[in-house]
Amino acid sequence: MLKIFGEHYYVDFDEIEKFISLPPSPSEIISGITENQISITRYEMIKIFLETVLTENEPIDETLGSKSSGMSLSFKFAFNTLINKNIITKY
Repeated sequence: MLKIFGEHYYVDFDEIEKFISLPPSPSEIISGITENQISITRYEMIKIFLETVLTENEPIDETLGSKSSGMSLSFKFAFNTLINKNIITKY
């Protein structure tokens, strides 16, 4: 496992599925026929954020912790958003 900011993190696939899934429409509930539908906007944003976090090339200075300035703004934004939505979770 990799340490980021002194903590171990993982990507929670169940949370991704919950986050991008759309609830069934009232007509689907009445008929009893439901299909899995996803929000394309949410799917694409999560995909981009995960790609940003997983491909960051800047070195992380563990001694600075959260004050590290070696990370790009896009990494910080993506990481914080994924933490906030419970997509990335502390282990």
